[in-house]
Amino acid sequence: MKKINTWLTQRISLFVLLALACGYFLPLDPNPVLQYIVIALFGYMTFTTSLTTSFREFIKIVRRPKMPVYTLCIVHIAIPFAAWMVGILVFPENHLVQIGFLIGSAVPVGITSLIWAHIVKGNVPLALVIVSLDTILAPLLLPLFILFVVGAVISIDYPKMIIELLFMISLPSVAGMLIHDYAGGRARSFSEGFGGVLSRIAFFGIIFINSCLVLPFIVWGPLILKIVLVAAFIAAFGYFIGYVAGRAVTTDRSTIVSMVYSTGMRNIATGLVIATSYFSYEAAVPIALAMLFQQPFAAFTAKIFQYRFS
Repeated sequence: MKKINTWLTQRISLFVLLALACGYFLPLDPNPVLQYIVIALFGYMTFTTSLTTSFREFIKIVRRPKMPVYTLCIVHIAIPFAAWMVGILVFPENHLVQIGFLIGSAVPVGITSLIWAHIVKGNVPLALVIVSLDTILAPLLLPLFILFVVGAVISIDYPKMIIELLFMISLPSVAGMLIHDYAGGRARSFSEGFGGVLSRIAFFGIIFINSCLVLPFIVWGPLILKIVLVAAFIAAFGYFIGYVAGRAVTTDRSTIVSMVYSTGMRNIATGLVIATSYFSYEAAVPIALAMLFQQPFAAFTAKIFQYRFS
């Protein structure tokens, strides 16, 4: 099973593209059951990833939060500002599209950054701390950011968000790290074998479900193609600035990997909910199209790291 897991990991980019393609041609109607399935799949992936991480190492990073705070400054200041400026320059007459790019860049760090950090042998405890801190900060920062830039007040269902993130990140992470410290190598063997294979299947399922709920309903035309190009640029910029910011303060490969995926991955589902609930479909289009590039760029970035540091 370890060989199968390694084979799947090496071809993760192909599975991402396959999941996106399946999602495009197999549309699904929004259903609460699908949301619960995604939460369960995320929780399992987080659990198996945490089986390779020491709880003591996690606490060590929490006690010295300089790197996570530095990364979150990039995530919630540099990237949203750049996306907002690009939106104004390229779409000067379309305020809703500008808002869409802003929201898509200001939403919390994507939980899948943990999975990619694990796949590319990054600093998983650092990635976990970044996601955990952002879980607390993003619901506070995002409404203020939009109020300051757009002048619109939004409200977020904090209890619902906290409960979902609790089951997707907090509980499975703590359980996995404690089992790692208790069982040692046995836990890692499961994560790198049968458990890892199931985790890759769960990863495919998450991308498929999210893409099939959005991509089939986009009507293609000149405006959409223009948005696609800008969305690709902003997505690539997120990964690039994470690398530059990482190299500016450290030469440690694992730390740079975690910073790159933390700045490149966004919680697209949260952005779509905010855009459709408080603005309009047009504002949600740039966020939905970001899904076309976020995972493929993550896979492409993994190839770069494998080539550059192998």
